[in-house]
Amino acid sequence: MESIESILEFNKTCVSYTKNTMAVKYVSAEIEKNSITAIMGPSGCGKSSLLRAVNLMHELYPNIRVEGEILLNEKNILSMNPIEVRRRIGMVFQRPTPFPTMSIQENVLAGFTLNGLRLDKYQREEIVENTLKSVSLWDEVKDVLNKKGTFLSGGQQQRLCIARALALKPDVLLMDEPTSALDPIATKHIEELLTELQKEVTILIVTHNMGQAKRISKRSMFMYLGELVEYDLTETMFSTPKDERTKEYLTGRMG
Repeated sequence: MESIESILEFNKTCVSYTKNTMAVKYVSAEIEKNSITAIMGPSGCGKSSLLRAVNLMHELYPNIRVEGEILLNEKNILSMNPIEVRRRIGMVFQRPTPFPTMSIQENVLAGFTLNGLRLDKYQREEIVENTLKSVSLWDEVKDVLNKKGTFLSGGQQQRLCIARALALKPDVLLMDEPTSALDPIATKHIEELLTELQKEVTILIVTHNMGQAKRISKRSMFMYLGELVEYDLTETMFSTPKDERTKEYLTGRMG
Protein backbone atom coordinates (compact mmCIF):
# COMPACT_ATOMS: atom_id res chain seq x y z
CA MET A 1 0.00 0.00 0.00
CA GLU A 2 1.03 3.56 -0.59
CA SER A 3 2.40 5.71 2.23
CA ILE A 4 -0.34 7.24 4.40
CA GLU A 5 -0.61 9.82 7.17
CA SER A 6 -1.40 7.52 10.07
CA ILE A 7 -2.83 8.40 13.47
CA LEU A 8 -3.05 4.88 14.88
CA GLU A 9 -0.66 1.98 14.40
CA PHE A 10 -0.78 -1.66 15.43
CA ASN A 11 2.69 -3.14 15.87
CA LYS A 12 2.66 -6.92 16.42
CA THR A 13 -0.44 -6.52 18.57
CA CYS A 14 -1.65 -9.67 20.34
CA VAL A 15 -4.69 -10.23 22.57
CA SER A 16 -4.85 -13.34 24.78
CA TYR A 17 -7.77 -14.50 26.92
CA THR A 18 -5.85 -17.35 28.51
CA LYS A 19 -2.24 -18.49 28.40
CA ASN A 20 -3.03 -20.83 25.48
CA THR A 21 -5.70 -18.83 23.64
CA MET A 22 -4.76 -15.91 21.39
CA ALA A 23 -7.74 -14.01 20.00
CA VAL A 24 -5.50 -11.62 18.04
CA LYS A 25 -2.14 -12.71 16.65
CA TYR A 26 0.65 -10.27 15.77
CA VAL A 27 -1.42 -7.70 13.90
CA SER A 28 0.55 -4.86 12.30
CA ALA A 29 -1.20 -2.06 10.39
CA GLU A 30 -1.31 1.73 10.09
CA ILE A 31 -4.70 3.46 10.25
CA GLU A 32 -5.04 6.56 8.09
CA LYS A 33 -6.01 9.84 9.75
CA ASN A 34 -9.46 11.29 8.94
CA SER A 35 -10.73 8.27 7.10
CA ILE A 36 -12.96 5.26 7.75
CA THR A 37 -11.25 1.88 8.06
CA ALA A 38 -13.43 -1.25 8.24
CA ILE A 39 -12.45 -4.45 10.04
CA MET A 40 -14.19 -7.48 8.55
CA GLY A 41 -14.11 -11.22 9.08
CA PRO A 42 -16.23 -14.17 10.25
CA SER A 43 -17.48 -14.42 13.83
CA GLY A 44 -14.70 -15.18 16.30
CA CYS A 45 -11.92 -13.91 14.03
CA GLY A 46 -10.66 -11.37 16.59
CA LYS A 47 -11.95 -8.14 15.07
CA SER A 48 -13.89 -6.96 18.15
CA SER A 49 -11.03 -8.07 20.44
CA LEU A 50 -8.63 -5.91 18.42
CA LEU A 51 -11.00 -2.93 18.47
CA ARG A 52 -11.58 -3.15 22.23
CA ALA A 53 -7.84 -3.33 22.90
CA VAL A 54 -7.53 0.15 21.36
CA ASN A 55 -9.90 1.46 24.05
CA LEU A 56 -8.02 -0.49 26.77
CA MET A 57 -11.20 -2.38 27.62
CA HIS A 58 -9.03 -5.38 28.54
CA GLU A 59 -8.06 -3.38 31.64
CA LEU A 60 -11.50 -4.25 33.01
CA TYR A 61 -10.78 -8.02 32.91
CA PRO A 62 -7.77 -9.39 34.82
CA ASN A 63 -7.17 -12.45 32.61
CA ILE A 64 -6.89 -10.62 29.28
CA ARG A 65 -3.40 -9.70 28.09
CA VAL A 66 -2.50 -7.29 25.28
CA GLU A 67 1.06 -7.40 23.97
CA GLY A 68 2.99 -5.61 21.24
CA GLU A 69 2.21 -1.95 20.66
CA ILE A 70 -0.80 0.19 19.78
CA LEU A 71 0.49 3.65 18.90
CA LEU A 72 -1.66 6.78 18.96
CA ASN A 73 0.31 9.60 17.36
CA GLU A 74 3.45 7.49 17.95
CA LYS A 75 2.75 7.04 21.68
CA ASN A 76 2.04 3.52 22.96
CA ILE A 77 -1.42 3.60 24.53
CA LEU A 78 -0.70 0.37 26.42
CA SER A 79 1.58 2.47 28.66
CA MET A 80 -0.89 5.35 29.04
CA ASN A 81 -3.49 6.09 31.70
CA PRO A 82 -6.77 4.40 30.62
CA ILE A 83 -8.81 7.51 31.44
CA GLU A 84 -6.59 9.62 29.15
CA VAL A 85 -6.84 6.98 26.41
CA ARG A 86 -10.64 6.89 26.61
CA ARG A 87 -10.81 10.67 26.38
CA ARG A 88 -8.85 10.52 23.12
CA ILE A 89 -10.38 7.33 21.74
CA GLY A 90 -14.19 7.13 21.84
CA MET A 91 -16.21 3.91 21.61
CA VAL A 92 -19.69 3.14 20.27
CA PHE A 93 -21.16 -0.32 20.78
CA GLN A 94 -23.38 -2.68 18.84
CA ARG A 95 -26.59 -1.83 20.63
CA PRO A 96 -27.45 1.76 21.59
CA THR A 97 -26.39 2.23 25.20
CA PRO A 98 -27.61 5.60 26.52
CA PHE A 99 -27.27 5.75 30.30
CA PRO A 100 -30.87 4.93 31.35
CA THR A 101 -31.01 7.20 34.41
CA MET A 102 -29.63 10.23 32.54
CA SER A 103 -31.41 12.80 30.40
CA ILE A 104 -30.43 13.40 26.78
CA GLN A 105 -28.34 16.39 27.88
CA GLU A 106 -26.68 14.44 30.69
CA ASN A 107 -25.84 11.61 28.30
CA VAL A 108 -23.99 13.98 25.98
CA LEU A 109 -22.00 15.36 28.94
CA ALA A 110 -21.44 11.97 30.62
CA GLY A 111 -17.76 11.79 29.62
CA PHE A 112 -17.06 15.06 31.39
CA THR A 113 -19.05 14.03 34.47
CA LEU A 114 -17.41 10.59 34.77
CA ASN A 115 -13.93 12.07 34.33
CA GLY A 116 -14.55 14.79 36.93
CA LEU A 117 -14.22 17.61 34.37
CA ARG A 118 -16.12 20.71 35.49
CA LEU A 119 -18.00 22.87 33.00
CA ASP A 120 -19.90 26.10 33.51
CA LYS A 121 -23.49 26.52 32.28
CA TYR A 122 -22.42 28.20 29.03
CA GLN A 123 -19.87 25.48 28.24
CA ARG A 124 -22.44 22.73 28.92
CA GLU A 125 -25.04 24.33 26.67
CA GLU A 126 -22.53 24.95 23.88
CA ILE A 127 -21.13 21.39 23.96
CA VAL A 128 -24.61 19.83 24.02
CA GLU A 129 -25.90 21.93 21.11
CA ASN A 130 -22.78 21.63 18.92
CA THR A 131 -22.35 17.91 19.52
CA LEU A 132 -25.99 17.07 18.88
CA LYS A 133 -25.85 19.18 15.71
CA SER A 134 -22.78 17.21 14.57
CA VAL A 135 -24.83 13.98 14.68
CA SER A 136 -27.93 15.62 13.14
CA LEU A 137 -29.97 15.15 16.31
CA TRP A 138 -30.30 18.71 17.66
CA ASP A 139 -33.46 19.68 15.77
CA GLU A 140 -35.16 16.45 16.85
CA VAL A 141 -34.40 16.74 20.59
CA LYS A 142 -33.71 20.42 21.41
CA ASP A 143 -37.11 20.79 23.12
CA VAL A 144 -36.85 17.54 25.13
CA LEU A 145 -33.25 17.66 26.40
CA ASN A 146 -34.36 16.82 29.94
CA LYS A 147 -36.15 13.62 28.89
CA LYS A 148 -34.37 10.29 29.39
CA GLY A 149 -32.13 9.13 26.53
CA THR A 150 -34.09 5.87 26.43
CA PHE A 151 -37.16 7.89 25.34
CA LEU A 152 -35.63 8.12 21.83
CA SER A 153 -35.97 5.67 18.93
CA GLY A 154 -33.20 3.11 18.33
CA GLY A 155 -31.56 5.15 15.58
CA GLN A 156 -31.76 8.34 17.64
CA GLN A 157 -30.30 6.53 20.66
CA GLN A 158 -27.32 5.38 18.59
CA ARG A 159 -26.75 8.94 17.33
CA LEU A 160 -26.91 10.07 20.98
CA CYS A 161 -24.23 7.49 21.86
CA ILE A 162 -22.07 8.79 19.00
CA ALA A 163 -22.60 12.34 20.31
CA ARG A 164 -21.56 11.20 23.80
CA ALA A 165 -18.35 9.76 22.35
CA LEU A 166 -17.68 12.88 20.25
CA ALA A 167 -18.30 15.42 23.04
CA LEU A 168 -14.77 14.95 24.40
CA LYS A 169 -13.37 15.64 20.90
CA PRO A 170 -11.50 12.32 20.52
CA ASP A 171 -8.82 11.68 17.90
CA VAL A 172 -10.29 8.27 17.04
CA LEU A 173 -13.82 6.85 17.13
CA LEU A 174 -14.15 3.06 17.49
CA MET A 175 -17.42 1.46 16.39
CA ASP A 176 -18.35 -2.18 17.02
CA GLU A 177 -21.17 -3.18 14.61
CA PRO A 178 -22.91 0.19 15.25
CA THR A 179 -25.87 -0.45 12.93
CA SER A 180 -26.53 -4.18 13.41
CA ALA A 181 -29.45 -3.50 15.79
CA LEU A 182 -30.97 -0.76 13.60
CA ASP A 183 -33.50 -0.80 10.75
CA PRO A 184 -32.39 0.04 7.17
CA ILE A 185 -33.46 3.71 7.36
CA ALA A 186 -31.63 4.32 10.66
CA THR A 187 -28.61 2.45 9.25
CA LYS A 188 -28.56 4.73 6.20
CA HIS A 189 -28.63 7.81 8.48
CA ILE A 190 -25.70 6.49 10.56
CA GLU A 191 -23.67 5.68 7.43
CA GLU A 192 -24.25 9.17 6.03
CA LEU A 193 -23.29 10.62 9.40
CA LEU A 194 -20.02 8.63 9.57
CA THR A 195 -19.08 9.69 6.04
CA GLU A 196 -19.42 13.31 7.19
CA LEU A 197 -17.72 12.81 10.59
CA GLN A 198 -14.53 11.39 9.10
CA LYS A 199 -13.53 14.96 8.23
CA GLU A 200 -13.20 15.59 11.98
CA VAL A 201 -12.29 12.21 13.49
CA THR A 202 -10.62 8.96 12.40
CA ILE A 203 -13.13 6.08 12.40
CA LEU A 204 -12.33 2.40 12.90
CA ILE A 205 -15.44 0.25 12.43
CA VAL A 206 -16.02 -3.47 12.93
CA THR A 207 -18.76 -4.69 10.59
CA HIS A 208 -20.26 -7.97 9.38
CA ASN A 209 -21.97 -5.99 6.64
CA MET A 210 -19.77 -6.16 3.54
CA GLY A 211 -22.06 -3.75 1.70
CA GLN A 212 -21.55 -1.23 4.48
CA ALA A 213 -17.77 -1.59 4.35
CA LYS A 214 -17.88 -1.08 0.59
CA ARG A 215 -20.12 1.99 0.88
CA ILE A 216 -18.34 3.96 3.59
CA SER A 217 -14.76 2.78 4.21
CA LYS A 218 -11.63 3.88 2.39
CA ARG A 219 -9.59 0.92 3.60
CA SER A 220 -10.50 -2.52 4.88
CA MET A 221 -8.82 -5.11 7.06
CA PHE A 222 -9.81 -8.77 6.69
CA MET A 223 -9.15 -10.93 9.74
CA TYR A 224 -9.35 -14.72 10.05
CA LEU A 225 -8.57 -16.84 13.12
CA GLY A 226 -6.97 -13.89 14.88
CA GLU A 227 -4.64 -12.96 12.02
CA LEU A 228 -4.73 -9.94 9.74
CA VAL A 229 -4.93 -11.72 6.39
CA GLU A 230 -5.26 -8.71 4.12
CA TYR A 231 -5.30 -4.91 4.42
CA ASP A 232 -5.86 -2.69 1.41
CA LEU A 233 -7.99 0.01 -0.15
CA THR A 234 -11.58 -1.25 0.13
CA GLU A 235 -12.19 -0.88 -3.59
CA THR A 236 -9.06 -2.92 -4.38
CA MET A 237 -9.87 -5.63 -1.82
CA PHE A 238 -13.38 -6.12 -3.15
CA SER A 239 -12.35 -6.13 -6.81
CA THR A 240 -9.04 -8.03 -6.65
CA PRO A 241 -8.45 -9.71 -3.25
CA LYS A 242 -4.92 -11.05 -2.96
CA ASP A 243 -5.58 -13.91 -0.52
CA GLU A 244 -7.87 -16.85 -1.30
CA ARG A 245 -9.43 -16.63 2.20
CA THR A 246 -10.40 -13.01 1.58
CA LYS A 247 -11.95 -13.98 -1.73
CA GLU A 248 -13.92 -16.81 -0.08
CA TYR A 249 -15.26 -14.45 2.58
CA LEU A 250 -16.20 -11.67 0.17
CA THR A 251 -18.01 -14.11 -2.15
CA GLY A 252 -19.97 -15.69 0.70
CA ARG A 253 -18.18 -19.04 0.68
CA MET A 254 -16.87 -18.47 4.21
CA GLY A 255 -19.05 -17.89 7.30
